Amino acid sequence: MKLAFIGASHWHLPLYLEPALQVPGVIIAGVADPDAKALDALTAKLGCAGDTDFRELCRRVKPDVVIALGRHCDMAEQARFLIAESIPFALEKPCGLNEGEVADIAQAAQRAGAFAAVPLVLRNGDFFALLRDQPSVQYMSFRFIAGFPQRYRAAGNDWMLDPALSGGGCTINLAPHFLDLTLALMGPEVTVDQAVMSNAAWGEKIEDYSFVTLARGADRCVIETGYLFPAPTSTFDMHYAVRTPERYIVAHDPGTIEIVENDGTRAMRKILTTNVPHYRTFVFDTLDRLRAGKPPLVSLADYLPIARLVDAAYAKAGPLP
Repeated sequence: MKLAFIGASHWHLPLYLEPALQVPGVIIAGVADPDAKALDALTAKLGCAGDTDFRELCRRVKPDVVIALGRHCDMAEQARFLIAESIPFALEKPCGLNEGEVADIAQAAQRAGAFAAVPLVLRNGDFFALLRDQPSVQYMSFRFIAGFPQRYRAAGNDWMLDPALSGGGCTINLAPHFLDLTLALMGPEVTVDQAVMSNAAWGEKIEDYSFVTLARGADRCVIETGYLFPAPTSTFDMHYAVRTPERYIVAHDPGTIEIVENDGTRAMRKILTTNVPHYRTFVFDTLDRLRAGKPPLVSLADYLPIARLVDAAYAKAGPLP
């Protein structure tokens, strides 16, 4: 299986590349990125073909599957090309700048019967399975605060701080994982109730703090994200809490869940709760599904309701100061 990466200077590349190198029978056939310097470094490291134009790379190496990264403003164009060329792909979230772009490529993928996976990687883990097994939920809160936005400049991804190229800040970048959980557990009738965003910490054009509440009837969910934690990439200030009619479920840290029953009984379980460890599972699962002729676990069509909620959150919050 020949695998190619496009938009390969994206800071998430190692999360996909390292496990891909371990999948039996997979060859890294090529990488593409408009940044020639970054491209040269990658092709030298991997010993594979490279091109600053992802179209030329794909036509030259004819990959069996593509993992598409890159700027958010380029994602819809990448997807349209891959669909037209009948190349199976996984497209990094948020899959476009807004709901309109995601709807366009989701519909194109559906018409073409394309294999179009999206890495909502919490779905690949035991935390999602635990929540999905609950008969119902009443309240949920997810706090997920990442490191400073300067890390994107350090990684050569300055575009992340320009909303014209990224679509926004922590809301469009971090919140989709938890919007997905909310939709999965509360259903498609979930709406954005309120949203507050700010760029007070760093004064960038994108929000560095976001607080979004969602509603389904009397049930509520709170999603709090930000770029505020003095920590390196992949380290988070996090706390999750989920209330069901029978129990209270708390994620205290990236690897521990506490389950408190209504009678006060407590149990601790070792479960991974952050996104980073699940990218390996996503890569193996996606390539296995492709080989077996199965659809992806999460498709572009599944991402569309998330894009709709992201747009609604920005509309509720209004412009930044």
